[in-house]
Amino acid sequence: MLYRLSAIAALAALVVLGFGTAPAAETDLTASLTKGTVALKSAGPLAFGPQGILFVGDPSAAAIHAIDTGDRTAAESGGRPKVTGIDEKVGALLGTEAKEVQIKDVAVNPISGNTYLSVARGRGPNAAAVLLRVGRDGKLSEVSLKNVKQARTTIPNPGKAKGKGGKGMGGSEAITHLAYYKGRVLVAGLSSEEFSSNLRSIPFPFDKTDRGTSIEIFHGAHGKFETRSPVRVFAPYQVGGEDNLLAAYTCTPLVRLPVSQLKPGEKVMATTVAELGNRNRPLSMIVYKKGGKDYVLMANSSRGLMKINLEGVEKIKGITKPVSGTAGLKYDTIEGMSGVQKLDAFDRDHAIILVQAKGGSLNLETIDLP
Repeated sequence: MLYRLSAIAALAALVVLGFGTAPAAETDLTASLTKGTVALKSAGPLAFGPQGILFVGDPSAAAIHAIDTGDRTAAESGGRPKVTGIDEKVGALLGTEAKEVQIKDVAVNPISGNTYLSVARGRGPNAAAVLLRVGRDGKLSEVSLKNVKQARTTIPNPGKAKGKGGKGMGGSEAITHLAYYKGRVLVAGLSSEEFSSNLRSIPFPFDKTDRGTSIEIFHGAHGKFETRSPVRVFAPYQVGGEDNLLAAYTCTPLVRLPVSQLKPGEKVMATTVAELGNRNRPLSMIVYKKGGKDYVLMANSSRGLMKINLEGVEKIKGITKPVSGTAGLKYDTIEGMSGVQKLDAFDRDHAIILVQAKGGSLNLETIDLP
């Protein structure tokens, strides 16, 4: 069943799915924004907050931008986008070839159902950062970054990815994922702290951004405690009535962490609730409900699209010993869904996916939640 959401219903859907919470009706969060030009050095992780506000992670600048998209009209039709060869169409829109286009992330505006893309036009550190909108009818357009209502905050202690020999490779790991949740922007990435894996809870409207919380986990596949690998993707989720984050790392532990523990300067230990197999990188994840049960849908680099059953997650005391293979929460691999690179919730029953076709081109599709 397709839900055609009004603005209020859309925000309520965020609460149900665990992605955010609706503010009081009289609160106008756009009033905190000022008109100006958004200068992106890079366009990375995306997340929607209330009232059509889009949060954009800029890893190269270690900055987060809040942009008023003005996209607050509920769709009149129930269209679900399907764009074949979207990388080619993005290239044509930007006056370049598909091979010069990198789609970094996708996010659906829950009010309008429009899908937003963060894009790098070109390769390397000089690639131009662009934001695009895909309507329910599949039409692409560029999101203007000039003279828009916006705000910006910077991360005070960004970390750098390490290459061979421990040499820095730039700030691309300063922001690996973000989400809006209950009046705060939650941000994962690396910091310059000794325990460099970091999660930040930033109040919105933006105020001063603190140094964040250092995160330690036990990585069963590696058989050791780790503090330097960043969270790749996460999703808010209530466990026993308490706000938690479910977070996935490379190679592929899944952990849970109470949001209340995200305090500036603290070092906390997350609970490893699953080992999903090594030599793999999580790419996107959402939490959803189907048949009265809660699941995670996770796209992975090597292990396809996983459906992880969250039943009993509150009872798992944590994986603390080496694991060969998988352990903890159970999952199913969705057949026929290989090549999914990014995904986001479209509505209660559907997800939007960015998927690589057999010929190598990228398609944007809407699928039933499994």
